[in-house]
Amino acid sequence: MTDLQQVLLLGGWLDPQTLIEKFGPYAFWGAVLVIFIECWLFPFLPGDSLLFLVGLLISQQETITVPLWLACVILTVSAIGSNIVGYGVGAKVGPAIFNRPDSRFFKQEHVDKTFAFFDKYGIRAIVLARFVPIVRTFITLAAGVGRMPFRRFLAYSAIGGSIWATGVTLLGYWLGQVNVLADHIDVLLLGLVALSVIPIAVEALRARSTKRDERYDEPHERGQVLDKDVADTD
Repeated sequence: MTDLQQVLLLGGWLDPQTLIEKFGPYAFWGAVLVIFIECWLFPFLPGDSLLFLVGLLISQQETITVPLWLACVILTVSAIGSNIVGYGVGAKVGPAIFNRPDSRFFKQEHVDKTFAFFDKYGIRAIVLARFVPIVRTFITLAAGVGRMPFRRFLAYSAIGGSIWATGVTLLGYWLGQVNVLADHIDVLLLGLVALSVIPIAVEALRARSTKRDERYDEPHERGQVLDKDVADTD
């Protein structure tokens, strides 16, 4: 089994530092691949903390030597491209994708949360969801299922993807130049690992302590949100 398979299928897939180390000389391109996968297919990869770590490592000019501006452009394109793929899958598969029973990776709680997010924020959810783990993966599928006008989807996706991918990477780069943090990079990376695990732990606790949102149990209830907030052309 290759290092890439070990990263994606076995231990270390929640740890951004382990991901970077496993990819070795291809660390940056490995990060680009993970961001692409996380944004439309597998919501439990550490997207936020990985972007932060890439920026931090660029500031160190050791593990990743790609120019900062180029890294931001490529990561942003990867994030937006991933959304386009997710939209296409949602549009192609149709509403059945949100009516299937629970599986190992597809939980009805995630669907509930996605529709509740759309219900609360409307089309702005495409931008805001970038900063909400799990929702940012499912919301592009929901946009495709609801046939949101592609131009509108692409515009909001580009805004959200640019702010998220570029902004978090720049944050990591700037903090990496702070002497106190640079001198304690091991502690900072340990914090990144915790950061990547916390959202998943919170979601797991919520799922155990609360019942599913019954507002979206029936297809017609989800359809109302899709009609009102996803396919809105006003």
